Parts: sequence; C-alpha cells; structure tokens
Amino acid sequence: MSVTTVDAKSETEYEYESDYDAVVIGGGAAGLNGALMLARSRRSVVVIDSGTPRNAPAQGVHGLLGQEGVPPAELLRRGREEVRGYGGRIVAGEVTDAVPADPTAEGDPRFAVTLADGTVLRARRLLVATGLRDVLPDVPGLARHWGHSVVHCPYCHGWEVRDEPIGILAVGPASVHHALLFRQLTDDLVYFTRGTDLDEDTRARFAARAIQVVDTPVASVESTDGGGIEGVRLTDGRTVPRRVIAVATTMRARTDGLDGLKLPTEDLPGGMGRHFATGPAGATSVPGVWVAGNATDPAAQVGASAAAGALAGAHINADLATADTTAALAATRVPDRRTAGE
Repeated sequence: MSVTTVDAKSETEYEYESDYDAVVIGGGAAGLNGALMLARSRRSVVVIDSGTPRNAPAQGVHGLLGQEGVPPAELLRRGREEVRGYGGRIVAGEVTDAVPADPTAEGDPRFAVTLADGTVLRARRLLVATGLRDVLPDVPGLARHWGHSVVHCPYCHGWEVRDEPIGILAVGPASVHHALLFRQLTDDLVYFTRGTDLDEDTRARFAARAIQVVDTPVASVESTDGGGIEGVRLTDGRTVPRRVIAVATTMRARTDGLDGLKLPTEDLPGGMGRHFATGPAGATSVPGVWVAGNATDPAAQVGASAAAGALAGAHINADLATADTTAALAATRVPDRRTAGE
C-alpha cells in the first residue's frame, strides 16, 4: 500500500511506502545522520521533519570541522539531499502519536506512527531525534533577542560576541561556570545574581578575574532603537549598559506525540531541565526505540548530535540484521506440509 504526501520544503509530490525498517522522528543533525547510516545500509527509512530546529535563529554552525560557519538551514538542506540520494524519504509533518503496533512482539517489534495529517506509518524500529526546547527566564525584553544578542553557549556563539560588554543573568549554580567561560571571551563581564546564592569564595574568585557582581534584582532587558540590547535595567531604576546577555536555559526534551512509547525521562542536574534516559548508542529501555541528539544529550553541539545519530543508526541496522537472520533461520525450520504426514 502507498500513500501520497507533499513535502512542504520542496513542494514536490511523491509516493512513499507506509512500511519501513525505521522511522526517524526529527529532521535535525542527529535524525538526518541516523537516517543516512540506515539508508546507506539499504534500509527503508523515512524522516519526519517538523521544520523547527533548535538552532534556527543562529547565523551559523560552529565547532563542526569542515562546516564552520555554514548556516543551519543550509546544513540541513544538504543533509536532506544526502539522505534522499540513498533512497531515504523526508516527510514534512508532525507526529501526533507513536505506539507499539504489536506489544507482544519479541526480538522484532513493530510501531505505528501517526502524523498530524492522519497518515499512519509502520516501522520495525524508531529513532527519536526530536531535540529540545530552551526555556528562558521570565525577564521582560529578554526573549526577543534570543539567538542573536541573547546567547547560551560560549562554544556556539562565544567568538561572535568576543570583546563585547556581556552580562550573565544567573539562574542557579550552573551560571557560575557559565561566567568563567564567558570571561575568557571578554574583559567586560557583569554577573547579575537575580536572587541566586553566591558564596564568598565564588565572589573572591570573580573579583580576581575582574567580574563585576550585581545583587540588585533585574527588572528587564532594554533594547536600542535599532533592535539591539541597550542594557539591563534594575529594580532601583539604574540601567547597566550591556550589548550581549548570556543565560543558561532550562532544556526540555521535545516529547510531543511520544507518550504512547512510555520512554523513560529524567531530570538534569541542578534543575536545568529534563531529557530522555538512554544507554549506550542511545538505546532505551523500550525495545526497538533509540534516542539521539539533544533529546538525550542537551549539551551536545551539532557535531556531537550528528555523531550520536550515526551511532544510533548503525546500532539499529545491526539490530535489524540480527532479527532478519533469526527470521530466516526460523523459516528454514518450518516443516513441509506435503511431507509432514508421510
């Protein structure tokens, strides 16, 4: 059986089979690289891409050898074409439900994945690469600058904001380490405690590195007429001039439509969010389901996410190969009914 769909990214219509060796949920670096490994192993694979990558606001991908500075959209475009080049499918859509299709199956499970348009795909294995959502502190004026003048990762954005007046909006203990990393990038760093604890030893260490500490509560982030950041306004009416704000976000794995899989999740240390709990190569406690990328490793940059997707894809292919061999062996042991009564 086949169904017809439209890939919203290319506006080209094509048919795809509704039964796959693997369905990949998520079209970012982890999902596409997992699909690439599977497609190159001659597995039938489809990637469900919601079109909402975490790094969409960023101007370029950094720390990825050979692809330094490439726009995120361009990297994903290339990745989709590479997957298609080996026979993989890319479907634009969102997953609304994913469940085991045969809960009693052992060794070679089956899954049903339902999309928002009502399409149901059947798969032997699933790779969840949904990524995560960054939740910013509730500070007025902050969110509008996210991904531009408001950054979270010194390795993703640090070079681009070097030597700027940077402010750290503290959210908890992790912000102390955050400040030391950004201090490597600028001599003008202000740490806004925002009611978080800062012991005397840490204050002394900050003073030794010329990091200014502001304990007055933050009221808002103020913008310039040109759309940039002017500074951080305090509750006493003062504004501390800043051009860049660095803040550690709360990171939550995207779980929409996946409740039926009953995948285990766990909290990140220090209240920094929640992610899918996985073992080696992204294997989960649910047979037949792997997770790769930021959905399980929130700190992973694009390169690490892609590598994790590739590793998961290889393990999925190996698992399928074992199941194929077991099934083939079982078929050779079925007695011939024509001679069974002789």
